[in-house]
Amino acid sequence: MQKLIIALVLGAVSLGASAADVKRGEELVKKYNCASCHGADYNKPIDPSYPKLAGQHADYIAHALMAYKRGGDKANGRSNPIMAGFAKPLTNQDMKDIGAYLHSLPSQLVVSK
Repeated sequence: MQKLIIALVLGAVSLGASAADVKRGEELVKKYNCASCHGADYNKPIDPSYPKLAGQHADYIAHALMAYKRGGDKANGRSNPIMAGFAKPLTNQDMKDIGAYLHSLPSQLVVSK
């Protein structure tokens, strides 16, 4: 019985989990012109208040995009009219793909100094 339960749980988890597609993520960041604000290499944003995206954790990027999609008036949402506009049409898979691509890039992020 325990083996059956484990098999059912693993099967259910695998149905909901699609692997992220780095190549598709690259296409999406080009389509939405993310580099126009976050810099050509995603390490040098045009404004110091904008985040560096290269090398960031993929799940963090996906979570942030979902929060922008939710909007600031919803629980766990973020309010930024520019980012909200970009995030609205994205699917959950799009967000995973974008996160995977940005995570794969060389980074200037610093953990500690």
